[in-house]
Amino acid sequence: MRDASPIWLVRSLRRHWHLLLIMSWRDVMGRYRGSLMGMLWTFVTPLLLLLIYTFVFTVVFKARWDVDTGAGGEGRATFAIVLFVGMIIHGLMAEILTRAPTLMLGHANYVKKVVFPLEILPLTLFLSALFHFAISAGVLVLAMIVLGHPLHVTALLLPVTLLPLVPLLLGIAWGLASIGVYLRDVGHLTGLISTVLLFLSPIFFPVEALGEPYQSLMAFNPLTVIIEQSRQVVLWGKLPDISALIAYSVVSCTLGWCGFAIFQKGRKGFADVI
Repeated sequence: MRDASPIWLVRSLRRHWHLLLIMSWRDVMGRYRGSLMGMLWTFVTPLLLLLIYTFVFTVVFKARWDVDTGAGGEGRATFAIVLFVGMIIHGLMAEILTRAPTLMLGHANYVKKVVFPLEILPLTLFLSALFHFAISAGVLVLAMIVLGHPLHVTALLLPVTLLPLVPLLLGIAWGLASIGVYLRDVGHLTGLISTVLLFLSPIFFPVEALGEPYQSLMAFNPLTVIIEQSRQVVLWGKLPDISALIAYSVVSCTLGWCGFAIFQKGRKGFADVI
């Protein structure tokens, strides 16, 4: 088995960082190759989803964000931006969940090359997903300006609230990329998990709207802390809960390393299975 230590990974990234950037950009551009609108879809898609979900939940279901947020009012505009923060964070994880299981299968030509650094392929997926997240974050800022929501200086702390999520996402990418080679059905399962997370995360409702037993269960949702803390800094102008983010980081790094270890253990059989 190849070395699964963080030091080995850092050395590999240092040697292949240029290749990683090239392949990440190629992944972004390849998604829109041949389409008429090209990369404009990265802007249009989150905007359309925002409009659709806002209409369904505020007009059809009459949903409200009935908590004291300090936003200075309640209405469709407030609900839209609160909803969108949760949506783009879920979208970041959903892209990893749905694409990682077929990652090695989609790069079979690289898998069969003895000298290719396969460990960077899940990283290219992560960087590609992060690029689309950044575009969606830009749409969020634009929506806040158009809708008259104040832009707080604490929004600059958004990377701080997202950083603890990174090791977890990388671990998921590595783990699913490896498992997906041997168990092809896992891709169908992760699509279902992505949908479940959409409706069982505090995206369409605040955690405070649930009873105490359910609030405790929500703490086990990997998106809950990140979404809540991101809203604190971006929308409500408050500082993040550092203790919660540190605790999350410990768990995230542990799971991230486990995912990398699974990948390193399984990679020796990729070429034979594919």
